[in-house]
Amino acid sequence: MDDQERKLMNLNRAHWDELVSIHVKTDFYAVDDFIAGKNKLNQLELDEVGLVEGKNLLHLQCHFGLDTLSWARQGAHVTGMDFSEEGIKAAAELAERCQLDARFLCCNLYDLPQHLLGQFDIVYTSYGVLTWLPDIVRWAQIAASYVKPGGFFYIAEFHPFAYVFDDGCSELKVRYPYFEKNSRRFEVKGTYADVHAETTIKEEFDWQHGLGEIVNALIAIGLRIEFIHEFPFSVYQQLPMLQADGHGIWSFPDGQKPIPLMFSIKAFKD
Repeated sequence: MDDQERKLMNLNRAHWDELVSIHVKTDFYAVDDFIAGKNKLNQLELDEVGLVEGKNLLHLQCHFGLDTLSWARQGAHVTGMDFSEEGIKAAAELAERCQLDARFLCCNLYDLPQHLLGQFDIVYTSYGVLTWLPDIVRWAQIAASYVKPGGFFYIAEFHPFAYVFDDGCSELKVRYPYFEKNSRRFEVKGTYADVHAETTIKEEFDWQHGLGEIVNALIAIGLRIEFIHEFPFSVYQQLPMLQADGHGIWSFPDGQKPIPLMFSIKAFKD
């Protein structure tokens, strides 16, 4: 990561610091339901990660810790990290309120080796995380370094191909190049959790990574891929034409499956 990339990540971090206070109040995250005992994980990752009771789990880019703490409720010994100080503060407060044993630390993911030692049975990350990272090779190296032999890395993420389409258009219309290598600047209007939210920061930056880049980065560092799954549905209204099933899944109308919207990977360290 060069100086310009770190600068852009710091601008994004300030944006996410601001979003935390918005997100914790939204129906999208439904924090009150979690406090009341509801698990906030999707069935997809529950099925694919499997039983976690008694296992050590590291959650990369955990936002304000809702999924991290959901894994704690499943019996895992959890550690969550995120670059947002406000996110980590909210996560720690939520853990204390729910009396859940969890450890949270704040740092840029690329600086994590300077702040965290040890290895884990499971290294986990999910949903909208990779586009905030400029260097996918270094990401894979860091993620794999925390997987103990016999353990695994798992990611559930929005499919990079779905990011090429205009998310303000009611039809599938290509707007962004799939093979873009430079950072991309976007004007901020609301947030995915509350489209009407007012924010003081009006720009954000991301990076596009193709599925091949992601998979090859994990293979190159020595992880053994158990599966790569692609899905024609999403866990939120990723595109305007998607319809909700009432159980947290959004799909194309009339059973259509024109493009992949998400993918998941599980990879072991031998």
